[in-house]
Amino acid sequence: MAEKKKRKPGTPGAFSRWTQQKANARMTRKVRGGRGQFMGMDVLILNTVGRRSGQPRETPVAWFADGEGARLIVASGGGSLNPDWHANLMAHPGRATIELPGQEPVPVTPHQLADAEREEAWARITAAQPRLAKYQAKSDRQYPVIRLTTR
Repeated sequence: MAEKKKRKPGTPGAFSRWTQQKANARMTRKVRGGRGQFMGMDVLILNTVGRRSGQPRETPVAWFADGEGARLIVASGGGSLNPDWHANLMAHPGRATIELPGQEPVPVTPHQLADAEREEAWARITAAQPRLAKYQAKSDRQYPVIRLTTR
């Protein structure tokens, strides 16, 4: 009998991953169909390339306006690890694109915010969506905040 592979602490199990994949696929269909809202937040599709596989990846992500057409996204993902899309984005930043509701993909440049720049952006994000501050308070890691600017 095959031994069950033990997963790392803080990583989701098979059922959680399956549920998330189904929810992501449904949200992706909605965004591509022109509807980009979830729980009162604007949603875009973040297209990245797998850092190890090199395969295309697409993830619906909540976004927040940041001036001249830039957008802020938060790598919350629940749990003690950053979501996979964050590692993929940072590994291949030049291959990232976003899709806004009903629009074609647009190339973007990601920039992970730090220090005062992150704190200022985080204050605006949590003012718009206080639930993110509650999630952050329960986590043992600081959620990365990434600014996406069109190229």
